[in-house]
Amino acid sequence: MHDSFTPIGGMVPLVNIQLGELVFGGVGAGLYAMLVEVILAVFIAGLMVGRTPEYLGKRIESREIRMVMIYVLVYAFVVLSFSALAVATPAGLAGLNNAGPHGFSEILYAFSSTVANNGSAFAGLTGGTYFYNTLFAIAMLFGRFAMKIPVLALAGFLSERKTSPETVGTFPVTSPLFVALLLGVILIVTALTFFPALALGPVVEHLLMQAGHLF
Repeated sequence: MHDSFTPIGGMVPLVNIQLGELVFGGVGAGLYAMLVEVILAVFIAGLMVGRTPEYLGKRIESREIRMVMIYVLVYAFVVLSFSALAVATPAGLAGLNNAGPHGFSEILYAFSSTVANNGSAFAGLTGGTYFYNTLFAIAMLFGRFAMKIPVLALAGFLSERKTSPETVGTFPVTSPLFVALLLGVILIVTALTFFPALALGPVVEHLLMQAGHLF
């Protein structure tokens, strides 16, 4: 169904998935993705202003941030590397029913959705081949375990820490300033990771569509 959208229209659900399903996302998955972004924002804020990185009275230290970064980097690495492999091999290109940037959008959406365990797709991609079935299976394993295990480890690390009372050095996480910081972290750390790929897909296709070229 999504394959019938305009280029920018198709980019909207694609970006929503790549943000970690934070906006109109999956139940559960969107929640812990947001919590990961909150902890990352708290840590960055602490580095910027020299205050103690804490969330809900729990100190955020190196081992927590390592788990956060594994979660953030695994998704981008699997999606972008598998998409690059698909567009660089004859077996990957053989599954396309559309050429040009629209075909690239189909591949990018397929792996973004698979790693995120989303289940939707651009229907123009023929995914029922040995090549895509194998890559999709590996992508699902990474999305299910390589991303979920760090989140569970993060929860375990935080549960071990004693709750400390707030002090003047604690960065407040209930202010409009923190909301703006959290949105900035989501857009800069997450969205800009995929911006080059989006520029090669739906953005280029939109510009070509305005010039009269369709795919």
